[in-house]
Amino acid sequence: MQSSAASIPPTAQVADLERHRQSAQLIEALSPGSFVTLRNQPPDLPPFQLIQCRGGRCWVRQQSWGAMVQWEVAHRQLRGLA
Repeated sequence: MQSSAASIPPTAQVADLERHRQSAQLIEALSPGSFVTLRNQPPDLPPFQLIQCRGGRCWVRQQSWGAMVQWEVAHRQLRGLA
């Protein structure tokens, strides 16, 4: 029995490798309780507090929001504060 990789054209293999390389880029480690900003966040919007991250998704909140109000965003949209 042939392996599945042998039946894929070489150009498709290269494209798959490139997609994998791009998705494997390092993402910033963010700790719960830390403050983060969104990419392209307006300067007049205060930082968000990070609640948790799981499976490429993160939950954040504004301190002025109620404790049960959270916003789910993609991890890649977030930047930690230095």
